[in-house]
Amino acid sequence: MTDNKIIASRLEALREEMRREHLSAFIFPSSDPHMSEYVPSRWEGRKWISGFDGSAGTAVVTLHSAALWTDSRYFIAAEQQLAGTEFQLMRERLDDTPTIPEWIAQETKDGDSTEVGVDGMCMALSEVEDMKAELKLLGGLTMRTNLDILERVWTDRPSVPTDKVNIQPMEYAGEACSDKLDRIRHKLLRQGAAGMLLTQLDDIAWTLNLRCTDVHCTPVFVSWLIIAEDSATLYIKGEKLTPEVVAYLKEQNVDVAEYDDIIEGLKAYGGYTLLIDPATVNYTLSQVRGNYRVVSAPSPVPAMKAVKSEAECEGYRRAMLRDGVAMVRFLKWLEQAVPQGNETELSVSEKLRQLRAEQPLYRDNSFDTIAGYEKHGAIVHYEPTPESDIPLKPEGFLLLDSGAQYTDGTTDITRTIQLGPVSDLHRRVYTLVLKGHLSLENLCFPRGAAGTQLDAIARSAMWREGMNYMHGTGHGVGSYLSVHEGPHQIRQEYRDTPMVEGMTVTDEPGLYLADRFGVRIENVLLVVPYITTEFGRFVRFEPLTLCPIDTTPIVVDMLSAEERSVLNAYHQMVYERLSPLLNEDEREWLRIKTEAI
Repeated sequence: MTDNKIIASRLEALREEMRREHLSAFIFPSSDPHMSEYVPSRWEGRKWISGFDGSAGTAVVTLHSAALWTDSRYFIAAEQQLAGTEFQLMRERLDDTPTIPEWIAQETKDGDSTEVGVDGMCMALSEVEDMKAELKLLGGLTMRTNLDILERVWTDRPSVPTDKVNIQPMEYAGEACSDKLDRIRHKLLRQGAAGMLLTQLDDIAWTLNLRCTDVHCTPVFVSWLIIAEDSATLYIKGEKLTPEVVAYLKEQNVDVAEYDDIIEGLKAYGGYTLLIDPATVNYTLSQVRGNYRVVSAPSPVPAMKAVKSEAECEGYRRAMLRDGVAMVRFLKWLEQAVPQGNETELSVSEKLRQLRAEQPLYRDNSFDTIAGYEKHGAIVHYEPTPESDIPLKPEGFLLLDSGAQYTDGTTDITRTIQLGPVSDLHRRVYTLVLKGHLSLENLCFPRGAAGTQLDAIARSAMWREGMNYMHGTGHGVGSYLSVHEGPHQIRQEYRDTPMVEGMTVTDEPGLYLADRFGVRIENVLLVVPYITTEFGRFVRFEPLTLCPIDTTPIVVDMLSAEERSVLNAYHQMVYERLSPLLNEDEREWLRIKTEAI
């Protein structure tokens, strides 16, 4: 946790530069030049200036005030991390929370300057345009986008990573880079574009079948990719490429240029039209002009990447077997370790990492483990730190959300574990969450339905009790890529991406009682064919995650016969697939944990 005096010193240095540049406010988004969810340390400017380390949020600093906007996942964590600093917490989507432009207009109305700064390399074209329009309406405020102010005030700022890039083998990718490029070009032609600028790091890694370690827990590399009609150019720091990767790219008809030469590359692009996705291309690059017409449209790559190849699907199944073995060994160990009184949130997180690291093809965690005991479990994205770490007692709930990166797949699993006696409220809340989880996992639905149409299935039981959760119910998962992948999602907010065969998505309803406890249960699911009738094609979900769900807290009478059947069938599958990989003691433990209810 950053010392509040350090934050104050950084704000003072920032404001000195703002006065020099005659700026009334400066905006620090969470993203990097590639609009990443998780960013290399060089672009963690919002974290550096505010001390808040969540993955989502925007900090704004004026000459006399500061505020930070974040969503409901981080309300509690942000309040704690911002305590004692100048930053006021702005809770997004609440009726009394002003927008960023509204707040800036109010805070700067008596100032001498009407100019608001942001690094145009770290905010998407669509975001800048929307903010420009609102700022103008609120008092003639303007935006300046050509200043990376962090270069002046962040004296020990990290450099762009230079880790070596690796080739993702065909046995795991399932489709050659050259074939992916051809498919992308075909999609582009249907959108009226001869080429495109690809900026998102996981999209580039997927397209080229390359991986790296530039982002914490996410195997991507900092780069740009320009795809033309008959060529492609990767813009990347040269020291990241081994001779093997250089030869591979040449074989795939991909040229290489230096990362910092992207603007010159855009100006030299020879196609007649170039697709620019306003949601993923940063403002600065979107304003570069060459001898081409810009086609403003969504990138076709995320939707292509979301539909997994058969090799990727089989990779998931293998990775989930190994992950399931690690989880069973962990849960068996946890059951014996907690009563001895020596375990904390951090120690069990590390134990799980060690058990996963023993598995073949393990590369890293897929995100920092969320291990929340009792009241910490009510903080949706709580991550234990040495300052917040607390001991586990043989009572109450431990919410454990974790995952791993294996060369053949990415895992993401949440289990809420009863460590000892719990209240009737614990059990009732747990069962409501389980009902939602099972109802969604058991769903059959028309091919092409959007995730928004499915979301209510997971919430209906808790809605009847007047309860709800504010995060999404499910997100896509990458194939040895980002643990959060779109464009499809299962959530209340409207998402129009159709759900089709080959998509992976999580099923993770939850309930959180502030200062008491939280419950979440999560599996990764694969969309697979179901039946075709006179009414069209229907699909269903195949559970990929293999790990017992704690049956101890269940209020069995609250489950329908169908829900019990779904849980029992899932547990039978877990036992059948994992038991051959376990020793005798582990197998007997798993048999008991997967007994039918």
